[in-house]
Amino acid sequence: MIRPLNPETDWAEWLRMRLLLWDDSTAEEHSAEMHELLPQETFAVFVAERPQGGLAGFVEVAERAYADGCDTSPVGYMEGWYVDADMRQQGVGGQLFSAAEAWARQRGYREIGSDTWLGNDISHAAHLALGYEEMERLIVYRKGLVTSG
Repeated sequence: MIRPLNPETDWAEWLRMRLLLWDDSTAEEHSAEMHELLPQETFAVFVAERPQGGLAGFVEVAERAYADGCDTSPVGYMEGWYVDADMRQQGVGGQLFSAAEAWARQRGYREIGSDTWLGNDISHAAHLALGYEEMERLIVYRKGLVTSG
């Protein structure tokens, strides 16, 4: 079952899944961001309940002024999407996307954007299967500079 996040009962599971999706941040950093995002009316979280209790996935969706590849403004944007490994390829991810898309439609957005890492082939395939079209690819570079003196 897909439903909006209930912060009182779902907080620990949402945090658990965020840590798995974005493992470069600490629990404290995630918790602070969650507290900051949740009250915003231009942000929503939908979760997938497991039949036996607990959560199996989530999607975070928000308003952005613009998104690469979109022609309208503002747009909805899939900020984060996660499904536990044992529940993948069973339609849970698609149901989460559908809930986020419905949220965006209710807000009057005409487009919704998303992104994923270049090497995340599973996410690429899932986006395409859900009707998203690839708009562009971007590789980000960095070079450290040594200063003299």
